[in-house]
Amino acid sequence: MSIIVEHEKRRKEILEKALDVFMDEGFEDATFQKIADRSGITRTTLYIYFKNKKEIFNYSIKQLLSKVEKDLLQIRKDKNVSVVDRITTVVCTIIDILEENRRLLSVVLNYLLYLSKSESNPDERVRRRTVRLRHILAAMVIEGVRAGEITAVNIRTADDLLYGLIESAIFRLVVLHRESVKEIKEDVKLAIYRLKLNPDA
Repeated sequence: MSIIVEHEKRRKEILEKALDVFMDEGFEDATFQKIADRSGITRTTLYIYFKNKKEIFNYSIKQLLSKVEKDLLQIRKDKNVSVVDRITTVVCTIIDILEENRRLLSVVLNYLLYLSKSESNPDERVRRRTVRLRHILAAMVIEGVRAGEITAVNIRTADDLLYGLIESAIFRLVVLHRESVKEIKEDVKLAIYRLKLNPDA
């Protein structure tokens, strides 16, 4: 049992170091050897944990998203705050995390471009990675409608709106190199305000 625990612990440490390599080097220039060097192990040892660079990258992103999801679920569970305020906090928290990880976003964007060049479908890959996030947003909108805080609205449309604001933040941070996400957070507040059943309440 302790061997499995140690293996998983070492694997997580490698993923954290690998994320640094991807952010420093970009996806295409990050190599198995660079990841091994940063992790303080040999390349041969690295193969015990992962079969290739793509697998390491995917697991690194998954590990980061798991932590983010855990934080968002904590916000969602706080019944002392209105659903509308929780939705606003969740989306603004995501945008803050994106701002903090703008270098990683740039690597992810380059990776998606790399996938599209290799005739893979990046849209499908993004959908699989974000389905849980979208589920959290949709569930909160449903909760708001049931609680009478949010106007009766097509849940998918509302979910697309909220997720679209997150995509807009990514575009502004990575492509337009905006220094701040203040504007997009104001857009989020306005959009969620418009979803309220009684906006002036």
